[in-house]
Amino acid sequence: MTMDEVTVRPERVPLPSPWRSSRFRLFFTARSTSLLADGMLMVSLTTAVLGAGYGASGVGYALAAWMAPIVLLVLFGGVLADRFTPQVMMVGADAVRMVAMLALAALLATDHVRLWQIMALLALSGAATAMFQPGLASMVPRVAQDIQRANALLRISEAICTLLGPGVAGLLVAYWDVAGSFVVIAAFYALSALGLTPLRALGTTRDESDEPMSRRLVTGWHEFRSRSWLWGVIAVWSVYGLFVFGPALPLGAALLTEQHGASGYGWIASADGAGTIVGGLLGMRVRPARPLVAGAFAMFFFSLNPLAPALGWSFTLTALTGVLAGCGFAFWGVMWATSVQSHIPLAVLSRVSAYDVAGSIMVIPLGRALAGPAAESFGADRVLLFSSAVGVLLLALMLAIPAIRALTRTPEGAVEAAAKDVAR
Repeated sequence: MTMDEVTVRPERVPLPSPWRSSRFRLFFTARSTSLLADGMLMVSLTTAVLGAGYGASGVGYALAAWMAPIVLLVLFGGVLADRFTPQVMMVGADAVRMVAMLALAALLATDHVRLWQIMALLALSGAATAMFQPGLASMVPRVAQDIQRANALLRISEAICTLLGPGVAGLLVAYWDVAGSFVVIAAFYALSALGLTPLRALGTTRDESDEPMSRRLVTGWHEFRSRSWLWGVIAVWSVYGLFVFGPALPLGAALLTEQHGASGYGWIASADGAGTIVGGLLGMRVRPARPLVAGAFAMFFFSLNPLAPALGWSFTLTALTGVLAGCGFAFWGVMWATSVQSHIPLAVLSRVSAYDVAGSIMVIPLGRALAGPAAESFGADRVLLFSSAVGVLLLALMLAIPAIRALTRTPEGAVEAAAKDVAR
């Protein structure tokens, strides 16, 4: 049999739609409500901190208090998810986040809230998020047989919730009050926990070994390090986060608002969200033989994201680039998530996913912090041009890594094995 025959041969048995699984429907609903809460949080938080009189610096401190525990604790979240099952950790994390949001709402209702109190509750919420996030990857193969389509549906949900969340928070703040918006956020986290609770019956076993935490972390690291396609992508992605994701949002938002006004920027951001939905839909249908290669080529479109404001393109052209950038980013996300979930054993998937999350996000705050000084020294347009060029070069480097180019879809027999495991 030739290589061409292997790469174009369809799967022997068409996999059922994830929607046919009640487990996936519960997981999808829980994940969507959690994402909606996350989307509301930034608007509600910014309004609360500014309303309390702590200014833009206070917003920065509050966001740092939320982000730092995620970066510091996400690896431990992966270990605990493999030890106690992802579902247990995620339900517990949602419960903690619900309590933190209700406490914040109660403080805001008194009109005597202190910045340190806001930061403490956000740090608690961030720590819970670090416990929640690693289990996401290992839940998908457990609730759906068609992993790629499930990831595409989740990506579409993420795009929709990212668009709706800030708007819902804005309406609540405008027509109710900021404390009320945090009550609604807490309710969404509660709904997420309720949706995940019935999934305790998943056919998975806990890791009952007596290994210490440090040894479990080392095991996850060995699993991560042993796959050159995996750490190769994360190594490139870390640099991408520093030079592309980091500056693109703050500097791009500032330039686009200056060029097209606040409403114009809002429409351009919506176009990016629409592109993300399109990318998710493509991820449901397109099944390339080498998913990482296809995803990396799609990500080239994301380089248009910083390029458009840097060159001052027209509103129509900028909106179009937003659609293409969102589409490319979403398609890459589906290909990447499916590859990781298909090739990493379930017993260590949460730990490996934690290294993925940590490597992907830990440098983005640094990139955003350096974006302002770099823009003052060289100009925002030049920094974004540099970001676009670096993005192209990094993706070319990713495609030059043999292990990434060679990675194919799910290994022979894995689809059937996963289907049997989910059906138990």
